[in-house]
Amino acid sequence: MAMRLALSPILASPPRLPHTSRFHTFPTLYTHPHAPRILSFGILPSIALRLGPLPSFLSDLWDSLLRAVPKKKTSHRKKRQRFLAGKALKDVTSLNKCSACGNSKQYLTTHTIDNAHITDIFSLAVTPHQIISASGSSDIKIYSTSEPDFPLAQTLDAAHKLGVHHLAASKDGHHFASAGFAGDVKLWRSEEGQWMKKGDIVDGNKAGEIWAIAVSAEGQYLAATSVDGRINVWDNLGGCKKIREFETKGSFGMAIDLSVDGRYTASGHENGGVYIFNNDTGRLLHSLPGLIKAVRVVAFSSAGKLLAAAGDARVIALYDVASGEQVANLSGHGAWIFSLDWSDTGEFLLSGAYDGKAKVWSIDRRECVATHTETDKTLWSVKWLPKTGRNEGFATAGANRSISFYREATGG
Repeated sequence: MAMRLALSPILASPPRLPHTSRFHTFPTLYTHPHAPRILSFGILPSIALRLGPLPSFLSDLWDSLLRAVPKKKTSHRKKRQRFLAGKALKDVTSLNKCSACGNSKQYLTTHTIDNAHITDIFSLAVTPHQIISASGSSDIKIYSTSEPDFPLAQTLDAAHKLGVHHLAASKDGHHFASAGFAGDVKLWRSEEGQWMKKGDIVDGNKAGEIWAIAVSAEGQYLAATSVDGRINVWDNLGGCKKIREFETKGSFGMAIDLSVDGRYTASGHENGGVYIFNNDTGRLLHSLPGLIKAVRVVAFSSAGKLLAAAGDARVIALYDVASGEQVANLSGHGAWIFSLDWSDTGEFLLSGAYDGKAKVWSIDRRECVATHTETDKTLWSVKWLPKTGRNEGFATAGANRSISFYREATGG
């Protein structure tokens, strides 16, 4: 009993004796639940009396052990209260955003026609129910867009001996034209669901003499650029006679388009020049500023109020047709831009570039809303597909010799 009383002060507070490293392993005796009972029997009295203060690292270790003790479990009610208070995890919305531009319009690849041609596919043209493709080979192929697997509907064998570099189709879907590397331009008409050759554009053509082509909405007129910068217009329904010839500064005409209403012709040139001509008066309407590098594509909007132009500058310039004023620059491509196409409503602009990237641009927001890369090879041509329901879709083709089809990820 006397020994128990003598040791009780030692258990209550550590003795303040000189510290000896030899006994570093024994401080646990003070906190062990059986320590009082062990010491009360006199087993380690001498050791207990010689121990000094607890080392600081052991004190820290003891605090860590206390903090590691499991805490009281949070109830479902508490979790719910925290959620309602805004402390829960936020919704992840980045899954619905374009990885390249950070915006929210998404398209999914629905089908790819591999090896659609044996060489680069240089041009696509779209009608209400078909998509037409042409390449460096002599054949022209027509695929149906009315079926989900886009089956081959017709092949125009040996259409151009040296291959085709441009196609252009009328909005009504009854006419299209093809321009070959040999300088030959051919006109085609749909009759009972099959395409038949209707005629040729003959103008002393030489290889490269006629380059880019465009066809009016009803198929009556065809416009083409030339290597010396001239812009020529033919009447397809009037015996393929040339009815207009516009002069520019003589730079190679690389791109051309006709407005839907047929009032205007626009051309893009190697020296960066962009021109708009009035087809009614036969005069130059605007010589447009803004691009100093080669312009490879021009495109009128569906309503004919805007003109888009792009090329080696890697920027898409938007112009007001009536005033000739440049109203916007769409930046985001990192390579030459080869193809542009407006959606039917004019809300979106589709572009394809040398690095294989296809972009969709919102005209209202003046920014990219979707970027897709099916391949790292050149996209020579991109086209919107006929709209089905609320869904929009487009097709791309180029140096990988395949045609890829996309549909919007949302909509009915």
